Amino acid sequence: MVPKSKYNKKGYIKSRKNGFRSGLEEKVAKQIQKANHKLRYEVVKIKWIDFAIRSYTPDFVLDNGIIIEVKGFWSVEDRKKHKELRKQHVNLDIRMVFENSKRKIRKGSKTSYGMWCDKNDILYHDRIVPIPWLQEQLKFMPPKIINVNQHSFKG
Repeated sequence: MVPKSKYNKKGYIKSRKNGFRSGLEEKVAKQIQKANHKLRYEVVKIKWIDFAIRSYTPDFVLDNGIIIEVKGFWSVEDRKKHKELRKQHVNLDIRMVFENSKRKIRKGSKTSYGMWCDKNDILYHDRIVPIPWLQEQLKFMPPKIINVNQHSFKG
């Protein structure tokens, strides 16, 4: 007998039909719209380098220029990518919304997603975009494509 999963297949299929990759992304999108922010979903591409030039598409950009990445599962590759993004794009304000920031980064680890973010100076919250993030003043609106060497922006 296959164990019953916590995975909500019906909700996932509905979210995919609505254009999102997860139910949490859809929930965050609805919250952003309800706060009278324009919904900007996957509209920015950020170039970054590891061994090659790569491209990262964050989930949301708020009206104040804050970039929001929504994560249920946060892989080691994604954590490395976010660490590099912070080094290579110091002026970008990328914040995380987790399904559960207390989830451990791997089995047997004492480090949670939230602890990892604290150590790497990344702001995060669980399940929603906090109201203060939505109310922050405009810093700058990122362009649609942010190149690797583009460390400062004119807003």
